Amino acid sequence: MGTLQEFKEFALKGSVIDMAVGVIIGAAFGLTVKSLVDDVLMPPMGMLVGGADFADCYILLKPGSLVPGPYPSLASAQQAGAVTLRYGQFLNNVINFAIVAFSLFIVLKVVLRKKFSAPPAPSPSRLP
Repeated sequence: MGTLQEFKEFALKGSVIDMAVGVIIGAAFGLTVKSLVDDVLMPPMGMLVGGADFADCYILLKPGSLVPGPYPSLASAQQAGAVTLRYGQFLNNVINFAIVAFSLFIVLKVVLRKKFSAPPAPSPSRLP
């Protein structure tokens, strides 16, 4: 019974609950950034480079054993068992990382500035 009570006290501490909320918000933020990159940023970038979907950009390293190349898409290459270097998906992930890292940098900068800012100097009192 003692172990269960200790676990309950640990789980209900404010710091654990704060951490859980942070993890949930972080996961939601990650999904939002992924959607921003995949659905908003990459389509116009793809249009600028000839209408390519970056997630579908790849280099064929070895044709598949089921169907020989060339393949019209990454999905068809993967279905054929081809070995591919998926640089487009890597580019999407790098952009996702850069946005999350920059956002975290800004949030931490604001939080630390508020946390460690010097208290306002006391105003000089007037002598009578």
